[in-house]
Amino acid sequence: MRRCTEEDTMTTIGYCRTSTIEQIAGLEAQERDLKAAGCERLVSEQISSVAERAGLERCLASLQPGDVLMVTKPDRLARSTSHLLSIVEDLNARSIGLIVLSMGGERVDTRNPTSKLILTILAGVAAWEREIMLEREREGLNKARAAGKRIGGSEKKIDRAKVMKLRQAMSPTEIATFLGIARASVYRILDESKEPAAA
Repeated sequence: MRRCTEEDTMTTIGYCRTSTIEQIAGLEAQERDLKAAGCERLVSEQISSVAERAGLERCLASLQPGDVLMVTKPDRLARSTSHLLSIVEDLNARSIGLIVLSMGGERVDTRNPTSKLILTILAGVAAWEREIMLEREREGLNKARAAGKRIGGSEKKIDRAKVMKLRQAMSPTEIATFLGIARASVYRILDESKEPAAA
């Protein structure tokens, strides 16, 4: 009788996503690549990266210890580097692996030490980038105040410009924390930026 191994109970689940404005062919290409890489089950959705992704939430909730989540690229899974790292931390805590088929041209598998090192470096880079952005922001405000420019009257415009600049790199919660504004304000700005639906 053959012994049951960990590989026998492991399931590899692929997650695919394109935005609502991207072609369906992009979703099909991800599905094809994930199947070719060995995914047994796929979860696909066509939705913006800033919107709530019910498919992703269901996919993450369905994973069991020993399973592997696979995506083609990190931006298909996460909104930002910090979001990616928080997902990896959650998966690691539940003994679930993550495979990214192409991260800067390299395959990353969180079950091996090299990939863990890459992700640790990414975490450091993300923190450094945020600190640099915050420092530049402070310097800009201080220069404006020193020049006698009125800051308060244009705060809403400034917040809107910053949110729109950061929306592809960070989640609404991260943007709110980074800018020191209410999360509801971030969602309002993002909603206002959406194009009206065609009649």
